[in-house]
Amino acid sequence: MRRIFEFILKFFPTYEQRDQIMAYYSPLSLMMLVPTWYFLIMSGYAAMYWSLGVGDLYADLRFSGSSVFTLGFATSDNPIVTFLSFSEALLGLVLVALLMAYLPTMYSAFSRREQAVNMLEVRAGNPPNPYDMLSRFHRIHGLDKLAEQWKIWEIWFADVEESHTTLPALVFFRSPRSDNSWVTSAGAVLDTAALTLSSIDIPNEMSAALCIRAGFIAFRRIADYFDISHPQNPTYPETPISITREEYDEVIRKLEAAGIPIKPDREKAWKDFAGWRVNYDRVLLVLCTLVMAPQTPWSSDRAPKFKLPPLFIPKKKHKH
Repeated sequence: MRRIFEFILKFFPTYEQRDQIMAYYSPLSLMMLVPTWYFLIMSGYAAMYWSLGVGDLYADLRFSGSSVFTLGFATSDNPIVTFLSFSEALLGLVLVALLMAYLPTMYSAFSRREQAVNMLEVRAGNPPNPYDMLSRFHRIHGLDKLAEQWKIWEIWFADVEESHTTLPALVFFRSPRSDNSWVTSAGAVLDTAALTLSSIDIPNEMSAALCIRAGFIAFRRIADYFDISHPQNPTYPETPISITREEYDEVIRKLEAAGIPIKPDREKAWKDFAGWRVNYDRVLLVLCTLVMAPQTPWSSDRAPKFKLPPLFIPKKKHKH
């Protein structure tokens, strides 16, 4: 399905058009799972009926279809065949029951995720970025109120980790607005927490460190699910980050101009920031690529180009 959509995207030059096309990717792929599952079950049971001598290929497929869809127009007196047909009918009913429970669960997790993403725009701007979030908190609430946000987003990361690895289709469900993305929003929160711990001259709030840890653990486990390689336990400067010192200094100058207290030792502050950022830098960028996130500073604006994995060649395990 991704290959089909990637081919279609070649005919649409703007991001807004491509976003509208990709909005159908996850729902259609999810819906295609059901007929795929039914087809595989029907084919597998047809092969078993053929081995038991029920009939020719057409008769076996007809008997299997009658069982899996619980139509019951084809029967057999063979007890083994009857047992198989009952088990196939049970699988057909189980699939229907799973689908009825599957979709509401997915929508509930999607709704929880998007609520936090939408609320972030009020505090972190659009696209979300650390400067807007820190400067607005400084003007409106006071930087001491950031602790509440770190706790909220720590819970959010834990929820996303659980739901997006259990229900991986959620990773590709896009925000209703083309300029929003759960990945870039999470990246902006992590960068803000990293700047707060490393560069803002206020008492350290350990909930910010816990938020960053929850964030990079969630990102890594989602990346692991999709077999995306990333550094294990990276450290700076051994593992470089995608943010340059010039970009960091520019944000620090803007924060200082906004009246936010900055730590005097800029060199140590930069190394501390890079030390936090390196934990999630690689996984943030590859997830931006995976979900085709909108352009956002310090995340999707430097994400690598998406490359489809081999279709028939087995993937080798990468050494991290």
